[in-house]
Amino acid sequence: MKRPANPYLVLAAAILLPGTGHVLNRDPVRGLLFLFFILLLGGFTLKTAAPDVSVVGKLAGGLFVWALSVLDAYKKARIRTETWRFALARNAANELRY
Repeated sequence: MKRPANPYLVLAAAILLPGTGHVLNRDPVRGLLFLFFILLLGGFTLKTAAPDVSVVGKLAGGLFVWALSVLDAYKKARIRTETWRFALARNAANELRY
């Protein structure tokens, strides 16, 4: 089993550029879907927000999905890393048994 990406590296990549955390997790389709919905909801709230709303308010939909994307990429990376560690420990225990 190949070593998964470091969860902190995935977290940093996901914060800097939406979707890259999922690509590092070897799930590029999920990253593209998140990127699509970030752009879709960001554009929707940009067009529907009142003129006196701040930039953050105008892009709130996209920022919300981006935050979910960051959390999802990090969570998936942590799960993949712990699964990999468990598999290594199990294989080592099986080799000692025989």
